Amino acid sequence: MNKLQLILLALTAILVSCTQKTDVTWVSTTDSNPWVKKEIVSEPTAGLAEFAINIDTNNRQQSISGFGGCFNELGWEALNMVTPGEQQQILNDLFDPETGCKFTICRMPIGANDYAVDWYSYNETEGDFEMENFSIDRDKKRLIPYIHEAQKINPNIQVWASPWCPPSWMKHNKHYACRADAKVNDLAPELSSMEELVSRFITEPEYFQAYALYFSKFVKAYEKEGIEISAVHVQNEPNSAQNFPSCVWKPQDLGILIADYLAPRFEKDGIDAEIWLGTIERPQIERVDDVLQYKNTMDYVKGVGFQWAGKGAIPEVHKKYPAMQLMQTETECGDGSNDWKAAEYTFSLMKHYFENGANAYMYWNMVLDETGKSQWGWKQNSMISIDSKTKEIVYNPEFYLMKHLSAFVKPGDVKLTTDGSDENTLVFYAETVNEVKILNYNEVDKNRVLKLNINGEAINVELDAKSFNTLVVQL
Repeated sequence: MNKLQLILLALTAILVSCTQKTDVTWVSTTDSNPWVKKEIVSEPTAGLAEFAINIDTNNRQQSISGFGGCFNELGWEALNMVTPGEQQQILNDLFDPETGCKFTICRMPIGANDYAVDWYSYNETEGDFEMENFSIDRDKKRLIPYIHEAQKINPNIQVWASPWCPPSWMKHNKHYACRADAKVNDLAPELSSMEELVSRFITEPEYFQAYALYFSKFVKAYEKEGIEISAVHVQNEPNSAQNFPSCVWKPQDLGILIADYLAPRFEKDGIDAEIWLGTIERPQIERVDDVLQYKNTMDYVKGVGFQWAGKGAIPEVHKKYPAMQLMQTETECGDGSNDWKAAEYTFSLMKHYFENGANAYMYWNMVLDETGKSQWGWKQNSMISIDSKTKEIVYNPEFYLMKHLSAFVKPGDVKLTTDGSDENTLVFYAETVNEVKILNYNEVDKNRVLKLNINGEAINVELDAKSFNTLVVQL
């Protein structure tokens, strides 16, 4: 090869390298135009405001374990209002590991929660400390079919569970609620209390023993139905006296339940389900400390779950217990608006939780009817709404927001730290395939240019006004 040929070969190589485009997958959602697949253009519109984000794939934080929602009875009731084909499409859109939200980890209640059809537990026979009358037959009508349908789509989905209330006879007031409300429950006013840090559970050894057995029987009964319970969170919102199924706990008593009764029971019965302290809904880290620092509770608790005002506690918990797994367990569920503002707020929650160490993020009701109402009167949002009269199916903005993360960020990906104008950005990295996954919200009412600097490589993207954007960059 002569000198001229060598020069031409070198120039060709340079030209090819300069014209090669970075492999970028881009999906954008606005309120009026959701889930649009877009392509990078060489020159964004001139004169637009710009903001820049610097990304270094070596700046790694926590690993991500997954995304999901909650299997609730009223969700299954809503799904059964549509045709089998429509129901299957909704389930595919939530769980399909190729085309859906790709949910990998979901919640379920142990007994009734506020989105049950009505109150029930697995054993309402007072004084049955041996749990001879324990039964999950009620769940075979709704929750178990709901989970089974999800398993058909993704057999590897993890299911974790938490009680809203123990069997009512295990509480001092002998009622599922803690707060009397004549509109929705029959709790006598004199048995109602809003006081926190005082256990409504009867903290006697035989009750602790029976409740630990209750958990054990639940996990085993579900295993027989082909559903492995990956973890139990010992109490939904242990500080909240609600008019629906609820149970307030003194933090030290939760430590006693875990360390002295539940963990030994699981060990004795050969149960592999993890024990988590969840779901925490108050900002005081002291309430978490009082549980975790009781005797050897830390030897058994594998993680802490947070929701609602618990978002105020997660930064300190992450700092104090850096090795602890953390989960956002229930997106704040709005008031049934199901609008763009709700999605904006949920994005702010995602940002807060992932910036403070969360490994997983849970939506609440995946599917509800158009009212969004629980049997106890609270109207809430859902990812998907089904009109009970017209049978119209509506995918709400939060469906697309969840999918903007869950469809791209996989278990095992890690969160990255960034700098620059990154206040509306979350970035993750998949080392095995060398991909960076960016979720950005353009919060302004006009198009803007996003300038990305990834490991020294520049990418410019023109974002639509008021849009969520996921970019997957193959490095």
